Order: sequence, then C-alpha cells, then structure tokens
Amino acid sequence: MAPLAMTAFLLIAPLAAGAAFTIATRAMPVVLWTDALVFLLLAAMTAYFWYVRRHEHLASPWRRVASSPVGMSALVVLLAFVVIGLLDSVHFRPRLETKAANGPELHAVGVLSLLDSMAEPLRTRAERTYSAPLATRAYSREALELADGTQVRDYPRLAFGGAHLRDESERGLDVVARGLRGLALALACWWGLAGVVVAVLARLWGKRVGETSRLVWAARTPVPWRAVLLTVGGLFAVAFPAVMLSAGYHVLGTDKVGQDVLYLALKSIRTGLVIGTLTTLVMLPVSVLLGIMAGYFRGWIDDVIQYAYTTLNSIPGVLLIAAAVLMMQVQIDTHPELFPTAAQRADLRLLFLCVILGLTSWTGLARLLRGEALKLRELEYIQAAHAFGVSHARIITRHILPNVMHLVLIALVMDFSGLVLAEAVLSYVGVGVDPTMISFGTMINAARMEMAREPMVWWALLAAFTFMFVMVLSANLFADAVRDAFDPRLRMGS
Repeated sequence: MAPLAMTAFLLIAPLAAGAAFTIATRAMPVVLWTDALVFLLLAAMTAYFWYVRRHEHLASPWRRVASSPVGMSALVVLLAFVVIGLLDSVHFRPRLETKAANGPELHAVGVLSLLDSMAEPLRTRAERTYSAPLATRAYSREALELADGTQVRDYPRLAFGGAHLRDESERGLDVVARGLRGLALALACWWGLAGVVVAVLARLWGKRVGETSRLVWAARTPVPWRAVLLTVGGLFAVAFPAVMLSAGYHVLGTDKVGQDVLYLALKSIRTGLVIGTLTTLVMLPVSVLLGIMAGYFRGWIDDVIQYAYTTLNSIPGVLLIAAAVLMMQVQIDTHPELFPTAAQRADLRLLFLCVILGLTSWTGLARLLRGEALKLRELEYIQAAHAFGVSHARIITRHILPNVMHLVLIALVMDFSGLVLAEAVLSYVGVGVDPTMISFGTMINAARMEMAREPMVWWALLAAFTFMFVMVLSANLFADAVRDAFDPRLRMGS
C-alpha cells in the first residue's frame, strides 16, 4: 500500500504546513465554508481508504487501479493539482506590524491563503497593464517623456519583469540560463527522489538496492513505479524552470490590470477542485437514496421519483442554475453585514453554486442506480432475505448498496471533469462564481475581449485552457483506470 501512504502524505503535508505557518506568523486562522467541507471530504476519503486497507475484497480493485501505468501517471498529475488546491484552502488574516500600545494584536481585513504566501512575489509584483510572457516591456505603446522633455510613443519598461537586467539584449541569455538552472535543479531533486523510492522499496521487499532498481526501471513491479517517477520528472522539469524564471520575469505574462497570469492560473485550481468535489457531497446522497428506492420498492415510489427527475431534466440546467444564483446574489447584496470580508461573500456564492450543481446533476446517477436495483432485487439471495423477514432497510444497506458502489465510484470520478468544465462555462456566461473569485471561467471571460483587440492578447486564454485541459485530462485518464478496475463486465471480459 505504498501509493496510499504517499498519497496520504501529500494530502496531509499542506495542512501541517499551514498550521505551522499560522503559528509562526501569529496570523488569525480563517476557516471558510468550503475549507471546512474540503477538510471534511479529505477526512472521509482517509477513513474510506483506511477501511479499504483492512478488507481484501475492497482493496483488490484499488490494487488493479494501482497497477495501471496510465492511471498512476494521471493520479500523480492530479495529486499535484490537489496539493495546490489544499495549499489554497488554508486561509488566514495576516498580523499587522503596528498595534496599539498594550492593546490586542491587529490583523488585516483581507484574507490570504498559504498559497498566497508561498507565491507572494507573483501576487505583489503587479505591472500597469498587459505584458507578454517573459517580456521586459509592456505590450502596448504609451506616451513617454524623455530626459529632454520631448514625448514619444514607445513600449515602456516593466517595473518588475526583467528589471534586474542592465541591458535588455541580455534577456535571451538570461532566460536560457535560468531555465537550465531550473532543469539542473529538477534533475537533481528527481534523482534524489528516485533514489529514496528505490531504497524504500528495497527495504520493504528485502532485496538489494541494485536489484530493486533494475526491477523498477524494467517495469516489473506490481505498482508501475517507473511511470510514476517519469511523470514526477516531467512535473519537475516544468515546475522548477518556471519557479526560476518567475523570480525575474512574468512567465505567462500579465493581464489587463497587471496581475501575473501564472498566479491567476494557480489560484483557479482550487475553484475547479472545489466545484468538482464538493458538488458530489450534495449529489451523492440524493442520487443514491432516490435511485435505490425507485428500483427496490417500485410501484408508486418509483413513479414519483421518475416523475421528479424527468421533470427536472426537462428544465434547461443553465436557466435553473442562473435563477438560483441570481436569487442568492440578491440575498447577499441585501445583507452585507453577514459577510465581514469579500472572501467570505465569494466563498458563500461558491458553496451555493456547488449545492445548485449537485441538485441539478443527480438524475443521471439515480437513473443508473434504479436500473441496477431493479435487477438486484430479483436475485435469489434478496428473495431469500425477504422470505426470512429481513427488513427493507437492512436489505438495502447490506445487500443492495454494496453491490452498486462500483457504479457510484465510477460515476463520481468520471463526473469530476464535467463539473470542472461546467464551472468554466457558467462563469463565462456570468452566473458562476463571484466576479472577485479567480477561476478558469473568470479568466476565460476576461480573455474573451482581449482576443478581439489589436495586437491580440492570447496568453491569458492559453494559460487557463492549458491548466484546465491538463487537470481534466488527468481526471479522465484516472477515471478510465477506476472504471476498468471496478466494472465487473470489463473484468469478466478480460
């Protein structure tokens, strides 16, 4: 279960780092509603996998997932996004340096996250307006006053991008040098990590390090560690040069108000993950309960539930979501005293959007579970339980529910990417997250007008599309591995 231990460490480390940071800086912790639900979901997942670890019939499908090279590579990429999202879910109000004599400590009104502190140079080094990736000058001409008092229209020098250069002609060499230093550091860290992994595996398996290394790189291990390490190496090869370059440049350029686009893309990850995960907390109980009840009890209960989800499906989802979000926004605007900070107001709208998406997207899984329950209730052991007088609640919890959980897991993992894309579409049309909250949808919406200007500003849209594409693709590939492992029809076919 080494992959499980590695996953648990990666998920718990950001929370421990956040606690240590708030204690060291004497900041005021702030727990938003979505933060609490994210931590609750993390605790539930930890408890689930701890339970799975002790039951062989539940652990066996996950071992098949762990044996898939594509699935494990996708999981590594997905975990990278999850770690960034967790770092952005540890919120606090920083302590102010000045305070009244013998008075309590004062804290800033604005709410920051641990990711904001780690990426403070990206957050604070804002330019005046657009600048291209790795540029040293602005993207548009401005009226500049020369030393002799004359005015010319030229591209002004950026305040932070390439400000360390004495001569702008050195930019190409400087970019190459920083990129190579980042690649060298990535190679060193990856080599050290690979050595640690091989040493740990050798100790667990009771083999020599050299023999273990040959097994790993020949892909003859139960868990495809070669694919995992190569994927980690690819992430290091992208992340380390980006970090080195971001110290002196805006790697992905800046937007209309001069904000670093790389910072905006990193901040958008949490919003996508929250939409993709917390929506399941709303959707799952409704779809499982109503789907199983419709298939198991049949009769008028089945008719009522079918009528409910048929009626809900007949209403355009976007209109239903737009109406609910606008009603919620009116309540927020008329009761500003309930929200001390803008972050709490935006967070409540995000939470409400998750609730609305969950209440409008449960029908597909419920219909699937209804069909499975109709089949299971006719099996011999269910009929025998009825003959012995076993209650309906016990039959559902002990016999029906465990036999449909593979469908639930497959549906949840595969719906994740659809929910991430749904947020982008809803924010694009203006009924998604709060405009002050950074998300892929708000980035795409802001870049919509930038694509029509001359010269065209293309990097904000490309950054949002690339980050969202990689996250959705990794989720889909991991979902395929989960489906192949849990679907009994595929297992019997193989």
